[in-house]
Amino acid sequence: MVFSSNEFLFLYLPLSFILYFLSPVRYRNLVLFAVSLVFYGWEKPIYLLIMIFVIIINYLFGYLIDRAGEDAQKKKNALICGVVINLATLGFFKYADFLIVSLSKIPFLNFLEPIGIQLPIGISFYTFQSMSYIIDVYRGTSQVQKKFVNFGAYVSMFPQLIAGPIVRYSDVDRELNERKHTLSESADGARRFVMGLAKKVLLADVAGAAWEQIKDIPREQTSVLLLWLGIILYAFQIYFDFSGYSDMGIGLGKILGFHFPENFNYPYISKSITEFWRRWHITLSTWFKEYVYIPLGGNRRGIKRLVLNLLVVWLLTGLWHGASWNFVLWGFYYFVLLVIEKLFLSKWLEKIPSTISHFYALFFILIGWLIFYFKEDFGGFAAFSSYFTGMFGFSGLPFANMEFGYTLVRNFLIIAILCLASTPYPKQMLLKLKGKITSDNKNAVFTFALDILLVCLFVLCIVYISSSDYRPNIYFEF
Repeated sequence: MVFSSNEFLFLYLPLSFILYFLSPVRYRNLVLFAVSLVFYGWEKPIYLLIMIFVIIINYLFGYLIDRAGEDAQKKKNALICGVVINLATLGFFKYADFLIVSLSKIPFLNFLEPIGIQLPIGISFYTFQSMSYIIDVYRGTSQVQKKFVNFGAYVSMFPQLIAGPIVRYSDVDRELNERKHTLSESADGARRFVMGLAKKVLLADVAGAAWEQIKDIPREQTSVLLLWLGIILYAFQIYFDFSGYSDMGIGLGKILGFHFPENFNYPYISKSITEFWRRWHITLSTWFKEYVYIPLGGNRRGIKRLVLNLLVVWLLTGLWHGASWNFVLWGFYYFVLLVIEKLFLSKWLEKIPSTISHFYALFFILIGWLIFYFKEDFGGFAAFSSYFTGMFGFSGLPFANMEFGYTLVRNFLIIAILCLASTPYPKQMLLKLKGKITSDNKNAVFTFALDILLVCLFVLCIVYISSSDYRPNIYFEF
């Protein structure tokens, strides 16, 4: 079940909220746990067994770590066992076939055949969240959760279960045990949800449909500018799709009394690759920093160790995104760029005009999305190579053609909206306008007008959902 569907918006969500808010406070985590399991198992109930296994394992190892008390070795052994089981579970369901297919290309292992395992939706998200719990308990930064239902509600919480943000246990430790529900917080959450839904349905899906049309045009009928326009549209699609789901998750969490961390901060205004990764998928970057990069030594052990630590982190980041060699290459690509910036380029970028540094960052971000897109299912390296060489005119393609002009004119308005919406300017303009309002009456009118606008956006989203079958969910496969 996806957020941008009528069954979620008009069946699952209302019934879940009714059950949740009509229940006594002491039973709300139980209700949340139950409805989250229903949400996850809606289409493929078999996947519930994997999630429940992960919940039970991490709950037990959190308990064992706490019971070890001052015995450092016992605590460490319990942590290692818990992490190994988590990674083994993730590895089997996500990477077993990838490994088998890769090994089968070796001549004396060509008898190997893939098992045919279907990837459980969101397994990377809830596995990382579960590991954060046992690590936080081990470090003493969070108290052990003795109530199984509370822990189950944390791992399976439907607002951020399948597309993030990645919520570490320490982020919601207190709110799992006690949280407040207010009308104003719920209203803010509803507004955030509608904005996220609009991002997903009205921006990401429209950009994605245009990208698919360009990608499917025979290469000889394209042009350099048309191929660049295509990857720009894909960049917008993946941003508004993922950030839209994050906004919806944050909004739903707020309605339920939880405050999830932000996941995006206008990444396309970045002036370096380093800045981009401070703004893109913030919770994943934070997870790897807190649980991998810093424990490995971070930048405290010299240049060589810094480079090695970054290599480990970015290869893992690439693999986290998918069981395909293009994701490994994508992670290595960003590793190289970040090392270059850390060693010398960042100082130079600070001195040049910001416009140039901005275009520098966008150029390499777009090339990164090209690597990201063309996994084996979509043509692999051959398709990537064909598209990449075409972008730079190495395939004999014209610089521009009629197809480019037609596509640009047809999508000009949505491209302009995408560009504007990917910057903080609309939000800044609203805040500036609100700041000029001094009377309570005018402020109430402003809020009412904004809510009317959001209602209109919601209705428009419903119309689009009902009339379109194109609703891909890019990050569900991770």
